[in-house]
Amino acid sequence: MRVSLFITCFNDTIFPNTGRAVVRLLERLGHTVDFPLDQTCCGQMHYNTGYQREAIPLVRRFVEVFRDADAIVSPSASCVGMVHDMYRHAAELAGDPRLARAVEELRPRVFELTEFLVGTLGVEDVGAYFPHRVTYHPTCHSLRMIKVGDAPLRLLKAVRGIDLVTLPRAEECCGFGGTFAVKNADTSMAMLGDKLRCVLETRAEYCVAADNSCLMHIGGALHRQRAGVGTIHIAEILAATEGEPSR
Repeated sequence: MRVSLFITCFNDTIFPNTGRAVVRLLERLGHTVDFPLDQTCCGQMHYNTGYQREAIPLVRRFVEVFRDADAIVSPSASCVGMVHDMYRHAAELAGDPRLARAVEELRPRVFELTEFLVGTLGVEDVGAYFPHRVTYHPTCHSLRMIKVGDAPLRLLKAVRGIDLVTLPRAEECCGFGGTFAVKNADTSMAMLGDKLRCVLETRAEYCVAADNSCLMHIGGALHRQRAGVGTIHIAEILAATEGEPSR
């Protein structure tokens, strides 16, 4: 299958290793991966912050860039959620039936990485090796918006060498929420404090998730506390093999 990588601006700018991991993983599974160079922000930041009309040109651009792709795969549940749930509303706001049709035609071909692997390819064991103690944080968008279910855990459980431990109160938000963490800093930090206590309780070496935005939030606090716990995107674990480290 030919797969188009929707890297997202966040990963492309701050976490490029995650994109590289997705490519290594999918190619190892026998798929051809292309990277449309004209892709840019999906518009989520604008849309969720109240600049919904300003996001419409970005919606049009996304549809144009990926319109011929067989499958569009992203290592971001958050941005996939934007395409799945908010693009139809943006098209309605634009009053453009043609854009609305294009969005509806494209949406079924846009996947978060773990749902693509488990739900579309039917793969759980991807040949990964990661000999570390790990706990999984299910991000709000993966859990509640696109509902990936247990796909990430099924993939992690099949990784050789891994010691996967359950995160207490896993379904609670980490407090990031994009600009929420800036506009409501006190509330965000209180939520983050609860999440950190749960992560540290597991005595894990790594906290893993399907969204680097949440991992940036959690990882920043772990680093400031010198907790000795790292954060890692699930794609980097799944791409790791014996003799080929995750990063």
